[in-house]
This record gives sequence, structure tokens and C-alpha cells, in this order.
Amino acid sequence: MYVTQGLHRGMQQTPDVTMTICGGRSQSFRTVAERVARLAGGLRELGVAAGDRVAMLALNSDRYHEYLLAVPWADAVLAPLNTRWSAAELGYALRDCEARVLIVDDAHRGLLDAIRAECAQLDVVVHCGDAAAPAGTIDYEDLIAGAAAIADARRGGDALAGIFYTGGTTGAPKGAMLSHTALGTSWLGALASGHLFGAGRDTRYLHAAPMFHLADLAAWGAVTLLGGTHVIVPRFEPGELLGAVVSHRITDIALVPTMIQTVLDHPGLDAHDLSSVRSILYGASPMPQALLERAAAALPRAAFTQAYGMTELAPIATLLGPEEHRDATLRRSAGRAAPHCEIRVVDETGAEVPRGTVGEIVVRGANMMTGYWKRPPETAEAIRGGWLHTGDGGYLDEAGYLFVVDRIKDMIVTGGENVYSVEVENAVVRNPAVAQCAVIGVPDERWGERVHAVVVLRPGGATSEEQIRRHAKQFIAGYKAPRSVEFVEQLPVSAAGKVLKRELRQPYWSGSGSSGSMS
Repeated sequence: MYVTQGLHRGMQQTPDVTMTICGGRSQSFRTVAERVARLAGGLRELGVAAGDRVAMLALNSDRYHEYLLAVPWADAVLAPLNTRWSAAELGYALRDCEARVLIVDDAHRGLLDAIRAECAQLDVVVHCGDAAAPAGTIDYEDLIAGAAAIADARRGGDALAGIFYTGGTTGAPKGAMLSHTALGTSWLGALASGHLFGAGRDTRYLHAAPMFHLADLAAWGAVTLLGGTHVIVPRFEPGELLGAVVSHRITDIALVPTMIQTVLDHPGLDAHDLSSVRSILYGASPMPQALLERAAAALPRAAFTQAYGMTELAPIATLLGPEEHRDATLRRSAGRAAPHCEIRVVDETGAEVPRGTVGEIVVRGANMMTGYWKRPPETAEAIRGGWLHTGDGGYLDEAGYLFVVDRIKDMIVTGGENVYSVEVENAVVRNPAVAQCAVIGVPDERWGERVHAVVVLRPGGATSEEQIRRHAKQFIAGYKAPRSVEFVEQLPVSAAGKVLKRELRQPYWSGSGSSGSMS
């Protein structure tokens, strides 16, 4: 398996079919292949050798799509960067992976001086924006126009495809090393499940989630293999997403729950014809039951599929398909192991626990990372006995459905009782006044930790701390209900739309000598 395989298949079978739509540009498989071959040639002329890392710092675009194909075509290694990071964080990642070439767009050109100051080894910066290239950079289109096309190196198999940095909760980001086999296994396994992009070449997939993130990259790979069309918007913005769905008759989208919430709350939702959408893939964080019900009502023709996984698994481990969403009990699960991997739940010694018992979720399969870049101790801690330890707590039922209860570090221990934040969040958001909720453990002199809910209200919604608590107790035990509630206008989220609980915890635990449930 190799990342460029879908492009070659499209060139052979449907060369004149539209592969990408971005802004006012539409490009066929033939055009994309020609540009990718020349971009790869340009990278070689810039001194990129086999195995060198080429970094990308940019919003979504058709040029990002070309980068994902041209780097392995040139026999090099992808290093996508988080667009929400500071210059210091970006500099760390660039130094860590020893990238010699950085491709940057208009939205991030203002960070270039600070990045260069952090990265002495950075030889070349390529500007892929539409504005004039900044001084000291090479224009992306000029690079393609002036380069000779080269043959695809067909870098594949167990060769390193990319270094993908995980956000982490503490310390510096870690670079998960994913091979071509790992990425391809995840893509093909997801397709083999029958839940994703089943119609093939008539797929029109909307890239609204960030393309640097593995959640979107999984969909990108699957759509490319099938010969579908990639419709690309720069970033997630609910109005732009709704407009793109209507304009391009989008069939498939991958979103995280916070994005779905924002779309459903958009005042123009009812004015848009969303009937073309036939499937929505969601994951990266739990989907509250009330939100899933709202989404299904707003998109009655769409089939919903949940994916559970992580960067280190390229990223898919389990899938919950549309048929299973019809069962109220199964909807609370993350589905069953995808065709390409195995799932177990184990105790602290690594021994498998009985069905229905909460333990740590571990995964084994060809989709697993090779390890963390230049971090043997962390790799040895994460991969033990051939199993990737996820750090997530959960249990398996008798039919093999996985129920994720929480990140192990997010478990709240209050008065000697274990409380899983996901369970509390699902109860709180059933209050009709609540739009979003994140639950954390905060210090408490009596209980050690107390359950604390951070709540965003719906527009016009009104409730109180006591009403939140009383309503939650209808669905969960009293000791699990929030003992304190904080109302905020919005929750902090990552570029991928995941709630950043570490930012919510920080004011409570800083200076306490403890990180609470983060440790």
C-alpha cells in the first residue's frame, strides 16, 4: 500500500473526472497528477532526499491535497503542523522532526520570522498562498511551473509516510510515526466495513475539518482510493459549510460533535437544502445523545457512523454503523473493532478483564504506529506486548461492542467513588437549556475532587446551578451529579474541535502541586 495509489487508479480509470474543487478552482485527476509530479520534482530540486521531512502549515486547500500526494511521490515524509499552535510550538515540532522544507500559506505567513528564529535547520520556505510570496520564500506555483515532472517513487509499505504530532495534555507534543501500511490499512479497513462512502465515484466529500488532522486524513485517503471528488473549504465555519453543501451537492462529511452542534445552532440552517448529504462520520470526542437526536432530525436522509480511535492508530479502531444507531443501547457504544484491528480491555497488569468490567482499552493491528519519533521510552510505554495502550477506559459487552467511559486520566475520584466525566456530560446536556458541557475534577477539601461542570447555554436558555444538578440526578446517581457549575460563553477547543479540558483544569490545579485527574 502507498499513499499515492488512489491517484494512479484515478488516472488510469477516470482521468477527466473532477478530483478537487476549491474556491473557484476545479481540477481533474489528470491535472492533479501532472501538478503533483512537478511539485515532487520541485522538492527534489530543492534538495529534498529520500526520507526527508517536508512540513506544511496551512488551512485546507487543493494545494494541501497536492502536498499530501507530492511528498511521498518525491520519496519524502509528511509532517503536517497544527494550525492553532504558537510559533514556539511550531518551532519545536520543526526542530524535532528536522524538517528542511516548510510550505506555508497566507494565513500563517506572519509567523515566518518567529519560526525561522526557532529553526536554524530550516533551509527552504515555500509560500502556497494566493498573495505575492514574502521575501525569502519560493512561490508555490512558480516552483511547479519551473520543475520537471518526476516518476512516482511509490514510497510505500512499511516505509515512514508521515510524522503526526499529538496534542498531549502535558509536556511537548509527540510525533506519531505512521507507515504507508498503517494509513492504508486504516483506510481500507474503514471501507471494508461498508459504513463509509459506499457509493464510490459519485462521492462528493466536504473537507471542513482541518486537513492536518488524522480524522480528516482518514476520509481523504478513503475518498481518494474510491475516485471521489474532494470539495475543500479553508476552515470549519457553519455558514460556509452549509453553503458548500448546497452549492456542490455534498454527499459525505466528517465532523466532530462540537462542529455538528455549531451547525445545528446556525440561524440559517432551515434555509439550506441538505438533502444531498447521505452520510456523516463523527468521532474524536463523545456525541451526547441529545445532540445525535437533533442531528438525525435535521438530516433525516443522512446515515450516521461513529469512529473511535486516535492518531497512533491512523486513526480508526472501532466503527458504529448506521443500522446500529437505531438501537438506543448500541448508540451509547463506540461500535465494534474495525475489520483491520483487534480490541481488548485490560487491567493494570495487561491481563484481559471480564466482559462488562471497566479497564484500559488496548488495540493491535497493522494500523498501529511504528512508535514516537525519537522517543523510545514513550514508545515502550505505549506499545507493550504488541498492543497499543490508548489511555482510555472502557468495557466490552458480550457482543464485542466497546463502551468508552473516559480517558483514564479524566476519571474523577470523589469521596472514594470513580466518576466518569462522559457519563455526567451526557446527563447535563439533556437539560433543554444546555448547549454544551464539559465536566472536570477540581480540588475539594472534603471530597478530594469534586465534579465540576462547565456549561454553555443555548441562545435564550436560562437555568441555574441547582437546576443543572437536580436535572442531572434524574439520569445518574447523586454522587455523580455536578457539585459546582460554571457558565461560560464558549468552551476552549482544539483545531480539530475537541474540548481542551486541560485549559479548563489549569486555573483550579495550578500551584496546587497536583494535576488532579490529569496525572
